Amino acid sequence: MRIGVFGASGVIGGRVVQEARGRGHEVTAFARDSARFPADRGEVRWAVADWLDTVSIAEAIADLDVVISAVNAGHGIADTIANAGAFVTGAHAMVGALERHPDVRLLAVGGGGSLEVAPGRQLVDTGTEFTRILTEDLGVPAEYRDVVLALRDALNVYRLSNRNWTYLSPSSGLIQPGARTGHYRLGGDQLLTADADISAEDLAVALLDEAENPRFPQRRFTVAAA
Repeated sequence: MRIGVFGASGVIGGRVVQEARGRGHEVTAFARDSARFPADRGEVRWAVADWLDTVSIAEAIADLDVVISAVNAGHGIADTIANAGAFVTGAHAMVGALERHPDVRLLAVGGGGSLEVAPGRQLVDTGTEFTRILTEDLGVPAEYRDVVLALRDALNVYRLSNRNWTYLSPSSGLIQPGARTGHYRLGGDQLLTADADISAEDLAVALLDEAENPRFPQRRFTVAAA
């Protein structure tokens, strides 16, 4: 397939690029600034595209089969918190671009705070329990709540569209580089617990598995370490 990756210079996006190339797909990696392009680009095509701008996205994805969005709103936690609203802006921009290219399929990486811990009750709505899980279990700063809420709003932007989208909410906290085991646990809207966080490498495996064999069209799913 012809796969485009937004946020390709980041931790998750970089692993998605590697995984997609390793499976033999034709990959275009997007970054907002050419200064983020790696010196060694291998067989990956790199291009500048703005994930906050509908026109820029539409031009970038015109010849693709699948788009994987693994963007972050800033460099580092503090920058991401300060720019949390960008996730909603980016979701609207992506939906607008997909309306111009209805055959392109989107896989977007979001957050796990909107996963359910009980029927109809999301993790982010559990008050002090959410703060405890965020800080102690997931290793994420408590002030990250604004980012969690923005990512939930972004999911709702996709849910209100009729585009070909899928949204991945990891059941882990901050996704870090690690081992590629090729194994993970799969779920729907409910939070999965695990003894360890899933690695960025295994998250990329889950994304490419979904790209190749769609199981969650117009739905959200979650993954956790096996």
